[in-house]
Amino acid sequence: MPETVDPIIELKDVVVAFGDNLGLRNVSLSLHPGQTHVFFGAAGSGKTTLLKSVIGLVKAASGDIKLFGVDVTGTKEHDFYPLRSRTGVLFQEGGLFDSLEVGENVEYPLVNQQAGESAGNQGEIESRVREALRFVELEHTFDKFPSELSGGMRRRVGIARAIVTNPQLVLYDSPTAGLDPITANTIMALIAKQRDAQNTASLLVTHRYQDGEIMADFRYDLEKQELIRLPPEERGSTNTNFIVMKQGEIVFSGSREELEANTDEYVKRFVRHEG
Repeated sequence: MPETVDPIIELKDVVVAFGDNLGLRNVSLSLHPGQTHVFFGAAGSGKTTLLKSVIGLVKAASGDIKLFGVDVTGTKEHDFYPLRSRTGVLFQEGGLFDSLEVGENVEYPLVNQQAGESAGNQGEIESRVREALRFVELEHTFDKFPSELSGGMRRRVGIARAIVTNPQLVLYDSPTAGLDPITANTIMALIAKQRDAQNTASLLVTHRYQDGEIMADFRYDLEKQELIRLPPEERGSTNTNFIVMKQGEIVFSGSREELEANTDEYVKRFVRHEG
């Protein structure tokens, strides 16, 4: 169970300020291996700011942040490199470099690893890139440019890039935004696949309630290569937690059942909300 192992992320009373405005207000949470936090909230509620604070892209004005057990609250930029190399990030819209081929996009985290050891020779790097692309069923796009791919395919390449370093933690910022429901479910199947294949911890920001349902109610069968709906008595085994944010604060944290039973009008807006 997660409480018997050290958390990958710990935030305690974290405040992030942008001038006179607070992006995060006394936020506290922890995340353990294999656990998923699914974040909902209105635009500007602090979801993306929280993700950025974890990997040092925005600095906390006060409070404490630990990443992989390391206190990073006041960490300088260059000291973050080894920790970021253990973290995968899927940016909004995939965040691919248009001027680079798919293979070059996916290899980028490998050749820029700053963890104190070499990422390997070019042959080893290409092998890992192709493995990551096979994971998302896109190895055939290795030599293509992002402009040659559909939106859903670009998002899948973004997942390949996020997981190519075999990270213990992956941050997903709106991975299904702007996609049709079938493609969005394909993306979520890959995210569940990564969790179940590698026991990856995940922070998932989304506007689609269905994304949280998939993480909470399904496991990925690696042999059948498909999502399997769990019986009700097993759904807690996915270790999925739902969080709702408002004006930089966490106003709800709990299970899907607790979320659906919540009577707060703001929180209720995000139950079965169509993104």
